[in-house]
Amino acid sequence: MTLPGTVDDWRAYRPPGLPRVLDAALRRFAEQGYHGTSIRDLAADSGLSVPGVYHHYRSKQDILLALMMAVMDELLERSAAALASAGDDPSEQFDALVESLLRFHMFRRQHAFVASSEIRSLDAGNREAYVERRDEQQRMLDRIVSAGTDAGVFATPYPQDAARAVASLCVGVASWYREDGPLGPDELVRRHLVLARGLIGA
Repeated sequence: MTLPGTVDDWRAYRPPGLPRVLDAALRRFAEQGYHGTSIRDLAADSGLSVPGVYHHYRSKQDILLALMMAVMDELLERSAAALASAGDDPSEQFDALVESLLRFHMFRRQHAFVASSEIRSLDAGNREAYVERRDEQQRMLDRIVSAGTDAGVFATPYPQDAARAVASLCVGVASWYREDGPLGPDELVRRHLVLARGLIGA
């Protein structure tokens, strides 16, 4: 599932427009976890009957997978749009992708939290499908850092390790950023780009 209206401006964040069952699942899973949430909870929050929920999704596991895939689809879509807006220079591509990751983890904090914390709740086959999608995001960053290193633009002797460290830096923002905090989004991006460039020797 791809969330609507994300590619026209990858920096702009509007309400995500999740289907009502997934919107209810996002809130419940963030507050009380997957295993602490019942189908009856999701039905009540989404204004449906329990059979109504099952009309759209076969199981609570299907709801979790659909939600996590929707989150990852939006992240990948925004990342692709950010890269498309950059030039061919690895430095420009790196800055655009890192900024996109930072903004996502600022403005979709709840989404990022559920997608990260509930990997453990996915069945084996669903976990494999989700992790493959998540790894696609990491590969975008890996390719840019490797290309920049090969071109002599980045000086890190460990491009793969550096790319993972940059990803961790961006993901970590979701655990502490607050809209009413001392750092506005643009200032946070500016500071973290300095940190991220340092990790790759830019």
